[in-house]
Amino acid sequence: MEHIYIAMVDTPGIFAAVIRRFLGQRYIHVVIGMDEGLEEAYSFGRRNPRVPWFAGFEREDKRKILRAFPTAAYRVCELECSAEQKAGIGERLRQDYRRRFHYHYAVPGLPFIACGLPFYLKDQYTCSSYIARLLEDYKIRICDKHFSLVTPKDFCLYPYKRVVFEGSLADFVTARAAETAAKIQEMADGQPLQAQQDGNARNEKDMERRLRRLYDTGASERVVAYGS
Repeated sequence: MEHIYIAMVDTPGIFAAVIRRFLGQRYIHVVIGMDEGLEEAYSFGRRNPRVPWFAGFEREDKRKILRAFPTAAYRVCELECSAEQKAGIGERLRQDYRRRFHYHYAVPGLPFIACGLPFYLKDQYTCSSYIARLLEDYKIRICDKHFSLVTPKDFCLYPYKRVVFEGSLADFVTARAAETAAKIQEMADGQPLQAQQDGNARNEKDMERRLRRLYDTGASERVVAYGS
């Protein structure tokens, strides 16, 4: 069994406050990641976190978001999937990222979402609708709505998920950095120790061979060996 990760994001700002009021919940943005640390993660959102006017399909950079929104909050959830599903989702994300400037945020579709009317605009999505359609293509259905009407609230309500982190983005970034540093240190500490253990083992085997050679010789050879 493999996993993909969905991060739900709460950021400050006037536009975020409008979406938050419409959804009636804290988390207003959704990100899909291929790993728990969200080192490879994608979403439909601002191309530059500080500039709200230009949005499309982008690779999510949590450190850049933290610099723009130091008080941002994250909830990271784990979804089960097969190895085939994960491989397909990952490949699709990378393909779409290579075409990222062909994709745009579905601003004209927002009134349809508010009215509950399904719509389709070529190469235009919201953060939720893109992920909902992608997962649906790989037999993971977030809810019974048409993908164009899926919102971050539907991801929050999705029952088949496990929350692996919830808190400030600053804590998330710090925790992941600490885990990475610990792994690097563990590798640095473990390699010399292993080399020393391998060297000791070789020395013991060499001594064992010498002793066996000495005591396996004949009596006359032992006399010569001992120099008498």
